[in-house]
Amino acid sequence: MVQCSAMRRAAALLFTFRGLFFACLGLCLCLAAGAHARPIDEDGYRLWLRYAPLPAGRAAQVPHGAIASLAPDSPTVRAARAELERGLAGLLGRSSGATDGAGIGTSGGTGTSGIADGSIVLARASDLPADTPVQPRLRGLGAEGYLVERTRLRGRDVTLIAANTDIGLLYGSFAWLRALQTGTALPLASTPALPRRLLDHWDNLDRTVERGYAGESIWNWWELPGIVDPRYTDYARANASLGINGAVLNNVNAKADVLGAPFIARAAAVADVLRPYGIRVYLSVRWSTPLELKQTRSADPLDPEVAAWWRSKADEIYRAIPDFGGFLVKANSEGQPGPQDYGRNHADGANMLARALAPHDGIVMWRAFVYNPASHPAKAVDKNSDRAAQAYDQFKPLDGKFDANVIVQVKNGPIDFQPREPVHPLFGAMPATPLMMEFQITKEYLGFATHLAYLGPLFQEALRFDTRAGGRSITVAQALAGGQAGKVGGIAGVANIGSSRTWSGSDFDQANWYAFGRLAWDPALDAGAVAREWTQQTWSADPRVVDTVVPLMMRSREAVVDYMTPLGLHHMMGTGHHHGPAPWVDNLERPDWNPVYYHRAARDGIGFERGAAGSSALAQYAPEVARRFADPATTPPEFLLWFHHLPWSYRMPSGRSLWEELVARYDHGVAEAAAMQAGWERVRPLVDARRGADVAQRLARQREEAQWWRDACLAYFQGVNGLPLPPGTRPPAHPLDYYRALAFPYAPGRG
Repeated sequence: MVQCSAMRRAAALLFTFRGLFFACLGLCLCLAAGAHARPIDEDGYRLWLRYAPLPAGRAAQVPHGAIASLAPDSPTVRAARAELERGLAGLLGRSSGATDGAGIGTSGGTGTSGIADGSIVLARASDLPADTPVQPRLRGLGAEGYLVERTRLRGRDVTLIAANTDIGLLYGSFAWLRALQTGTALPLASTPALPRRLLDHWDNLDRTVERGYAGESIWNWWELPGIVDPRYTDYARANASLGINGAVLNNVNAKADVLGAPFIARAAAVADVLRPYGIRVYLSVRWSTPLELKQTRSADPLDPEVAAWWRSKADEIYRAIPDFGGFLVKANSEGQPGPQDYGRNHADGANMLARALAPHDGIVMWRAFVYNPASHPAKAVDKNSDRAAQAYDQFKPLDGKFDANVIVQVKNGPIDFQPREPVHPLFGAMPATPLMMEFQITKEYLGFATHLAYLGPLFQEALRFDTRAGGRSITVAQALAGGQAGKVGGIAGVANIGSSRTWSGSDFDQANWYAFGRLAWDPALDAGAVAREWTQQTWSADPRVVDTVVPLMMRSREAVVDYMTPLGLHHMMGTGHHHGPAPWVDNLERPDWNPVYYHRAARDGIGFERGAAGSSALAQYAPEVARRFADPATTPPEFLLWFHHLPWSYRMPSGRSLWEELVARYDHGVAEAAAMQAGWERVRPLVDARRGADVAQRLARQREEAQWWRDACLAYFQGVNGLPLPPGTRPPAHPLDYYRALAFPYAPGRG
């Protein structure tokens, strides 16, 4: 009996040890698996503000003290502190304490006693002692700039976020959090190059979005003003993190209802949410609003009754929105009414509105996207005119005739947000008028939210273009900043934002919002560096991810150009929806709505001649630029067919004929789309499964549609020129009639 009892105890002990052994083994296996586990699924909502935990080594270097605010309490200071708390909680996995002036034994929020080593201190210049070493540097940072550095404050080692204003403190807080994630060393000091950095929302009152590919408008006009979506605060946070300081809430193709009392109240509710984040609200207005509302007998800008109506309306808006930014106006363009309907010019119209806004410090942004108005059939263009020249022809003679609070808003190129355009000739040509650059962040012509096309290189290309205005070096960015005659403008981007959980319709389209904001703040930034910091914050700081994703992004826009509109071809998209290739379209009401008007492909050659032998639009550029582009041999190949009509046999720098080069570019674009897809598959196991799968689906679709673009265009052009494809070239998958028959009646974005 004793022996049996001993055996049972031994067996039990052995079982216990075995259990412990297998339990430990299982734990080790789990830990090992966890070390290589995929990140937790995300839906993209947090954008680049994910604040994912830092690696242990980097986290240990971050100050672990409390957040101390020496600035008096305000909604903006509270927003800065809240962002720091949110960011540090995510990055460090802990909550930071917070103190303020009163909490550290000071009077009026300006003292420094009680700050501990390691504190993160928010302070305006006026909150700091006059002998603080940073004071001289703060004086040069203006109203929006910031300084972040490790320093000693009253004998304590602190991280100081300093600025001249509350909004500078908010911008500095975001900049420091970005630096922690990207490994950027302190000190940081920055001030924006341009005072006005806006998003233009082409959002309609029924929540459809013209050229929007991310769901409904985020502005729920039906529920406002009584129900305010918390998403508006996240929208404000995202924009403030980039320094965007204005939002035009509604479509440039505006409705008169926008200026009714109910809508003004709704806009005021949005403005209340955006205000703490430094974002002013603007409205697009329809020129003929008082006439359509039957409150005036005309919309003539020189009619005193009309001017009085707009003054009264401006007063009404500012009573509801004291910091209202002003009006954006699309007039005498694409059928929109305007001052030309009354024999007046753009300056007459813009100045009348500007005088209504001037007492309130408001501005008018008057768009230069104009061509002969549809309301004047007698002025309809013919096939020999050049739409690219019309904005210059209408606005250049008005330089210096606009009131001081008018900014002329000019698209980056002279046609319409094409995958590649030369810079608009108005940049550098209107030194006495402030200009606003207008980019399109949404991808109307670059594959919607389906294709990956990082637009940082497009923005950079335009902003760095040397206009050679006055025979000296003046980049577009310098011209916007008043580099010619001190007339400072701004920069606007047509937003790609909607109610999609990703905000922009796809994860990678978020990068275009990000790149726009960063380059609006500092046009000297490198698009590749911006892509890197976006990737580190949005996907992962893992070098295996970053070193794959960033090159993929940087080649993406060029790939789209190659498989859609290589060598300077432009406007070859499907009618209305602008989806897919349609170089054959030739039957629309206006010649300049047809793709054949732009590529002019025929047996003798292809391209739009804009030199002296053609439309002479080249003469609108500064002489040095015009001379360079006038000769096909000195025209960059990427603009060749934009400026020249050349024979198919024209010899390219590569040694190929023009036809062979065109085919090679289309093939290269398709190959790049395939390479992007393959590159993503290599990195996909390192990112969360949900977002990784979504990107993979879109890249697969992009590869298919790149092939479609290539095949349809080559089938068409080969039918025109009658030339064989170069040896070894794969023919299009279908005859031309197949591609011409494709229809897309429900394509998104038509608003």
